[in-house]
Parts: sequence; structure tokens; C-alpha cells
Amino acid sequence: MARTRQRDREVPGPSTPWDEIAPGLWMGGHYWTDPDGELRPAVVTDEFDLVISLFTRTGHGPCPRAEHVVGEVPDTALTVGQLRTVQRLARTAGLGLDAGLTTLVRCHSGYNRSGLVVAQCLVDRGMAPAEAIALVRRRRSPWALHNEAFTAYLASGLDVAALLVGLEPGQ
Repeated sequence: MARTRQRDREVPGPSTPWDEIAPGLWMGGHYWTDPDGELRPAVVTDEFDLVISLFTRTGHGPCPRAEHVVGEVPDTALTVGQLRTVQRLARTAGLGLDAGLTTLVRCHSGYNRSGLVVAQCLVDRGMAPAEAIALVRRRRSPWALHNEAFTAYLASGLDVAALLVGLEPGQ
């Protein structure tokens, strides 16, 4: 499998496995850091009805009862196809919320990729991009969405970002 996570040694790990960003919409990762500074696995059992994973690891759940949607994207600049995957996953999260499903969007640490999908879901539901980014950071961590490319995608709108990325050579 291709490496999907960038190295962020200066960024502290999250202090919780996942956090509720909006009613029924949770954001988290596959790993979190306990109070002693130890990296711990975040294993989903039956806490959520819908789990959207942008990064996967065997043994991290969810249980068979939960719907599990996987769309791996890197924590770097995205291609047009990857931006479309983010849009699709944000719509999936929104549909889950509309159906009353407790929804978790997760990546490695629950900062950037999951933040991009959660923020886009909030934008799709009428929130301004800056407000969605601020909410994600307030509810998850000040380190959430520290990938500047991702915040730029949200600020310009993912459709515009995909058009601009598509103009780049090799796309």
C-alpha cells in the first residue's frame, strides 16, 4: 500500500481517540496519545453506526454491525480523483447523519484527512468554510486541519480546487 500520511513530528498526537464535532458527527483517528504520552490504538467496536475511513489498519474495527466506507487519500496535495473522493465521503457522512446514524470519520490521527471530510460535510450542510474549519479545530484539536493545502481546498471550494488541480500538468 502507498504511504498516505505525512510526517508531523512537531505536532502532538490527539489526546482522545475521537471527538464529536456536530451532533452525531464524530472525527478521530486510528491512534491517540494517552496522558503518559504513549501512542495507543483507537479501536472502534460498536460506538458508531457508520465509519468512514481515510486510512485503514487491520484490527481497528469497526464491528460487523457498522457500515464501513473506505476511501484512502494521502495527507498531501490531492489529485482531482482524490478531491472527488473527499466530496463523495462528505456526502456519505451527510446522508448518514440525515438517516440518524452516529457517524465517525477517521484517518491516522484524526487531524487532516478526517478534518477535510468533516469540514466539507459541514459546508455541504450550509456552514461557511472558515466556520467549519474553526469548529473542527475547537472540537477536535487546535492541530486539526493544519495541512494548509486542505484548508485552501475548503476556502476555494472543492469543485474549484478540483478544476485548478486539473489544470496542473500530469493531471
